[in-house]
Amino acid sequence: MHSYMRRMTDPAFAVAPPTQAVVKTDILVMGAGQAGLSSAYHLKQRGLAPGRGFVVLDRSPEAGGAWQYRWPSLTLSTVNRVHDLPGMAFAEAVDTSETTVEAAVAVPRYFAAYEQRFELPVARPVVVQVVSPRGDRFRVETDRGVFSARGIINATGTWESPFIPDYPGRELFRGRQLHTHDYRTAAEFTGQHVVVVGGGISAIQLLDEISLVTRTTWVTRREPVFTEGPFDQEAGRKAVAMVEERVRQGLPPNSVVSVTGLPMNPRIAAMRDRGALVRQPMFTEITPTGIRWADGRELGADFILWCTGFRSSLDHLAPLQLRERSGGITMTGKLATQVGRDPRIHLVGYGPSASTIGANRAGAVAARELMETLGI
Repeated sequence: MHSYMRRMTDPAFAVAPPTQAVVKTDILVMGAGQAGLSSAYHLKQRGLAPGRGFVVLDRSPEAGGAWQYRWPSLTLSTVNRVHDLPGMAFAEAVDTSETTVEAAVAVPRYFAAYEQRFELPVARPVVVQVVSPRGDRFRVETDRGVFSARGIINATGTWESPFIPDYPGRELFRGRQLHTHDYRTAAEFTGQHVVVVGGGISAIQLLDEISLVTRTTWVTRREPVFTEGPFDQEAGRKAVAMVEERVRQGLPPNSVVSVTGLPMNPRIAAMRDRGALVRQPMFTEITPTGIRWADGRELGADFILWCTGFRSSLDHLAPLQLRERSGGITMTGKLATQVGRDPRIHLVGYGPSASTIGANRAGAVAARELMETLGI
């Protein structure tokens, strides 16, 4: 196992043919972002040996999870917060006084240092293609060979599943369309009328940047709710509890922002004061040259930026038939990470644990509950 893992992490492995042997391990962790690394840390702390005991697969060529793909203007001063992983503070790897450092640089640096310090068995780049049941084990097919595991901690996040709602006329629009997933810089929008769609934190951040260089129209499905004052622990617990209640009922999870609202911080207040925060209701149709509302009102546009969020990246688990008719997955366990239909599977970073601090706690609980289920 160890020789195979060394080849998996060797840069030459990317062009070398994968082994034909099925690699067996007790627990397979899929994803090496915050949730995956937290889970791996706790598996090792509980005595599970890297290799035969557990393996982490990550689709990205380097450490950093989805953070490494974020837009350059998202710096340590503008990101909401990067929570410490268990056992090692963020400040131990990154100088937090350098607030202008890109999050896409700082967080991968931290994750790489974390993997090295705790000698976590992360194999990359490995793309999980499909997971199928095989008696009391799971067969995991990847682009780098086949794995067999007794239990799974899925921490694949949402970054690979950007969501764009299907509005009439979208395919006819002659301008450009882009999702948050592919955004890089506001400069590319200069001189164009940009319709920004979405009411989440990312939508506000990008609207702020783009409105400084060109004309924008902000459109949301619901009236945004702005909250005054700090977002304290009690408010956070209430928000997470509401999301948790949905997944325990087998319903698709809502975003935490839909529960908490948007914080009215100085930056958002400045947007409001310069007139960039004027919200329009959601349009009903996209025309070749812009958008149209239900009352017949039309607006020309050159660009539509879809800040409409992401869905959980779970297509590789489809053969396991985990979903309910509602489209959600019934979750159980202390922190709702355990799949009700199969307790050998934990989804960390799904529903109530879809935040950096939530992922840390969920990783610890998932490791414990899964090892207890498997009798390890």
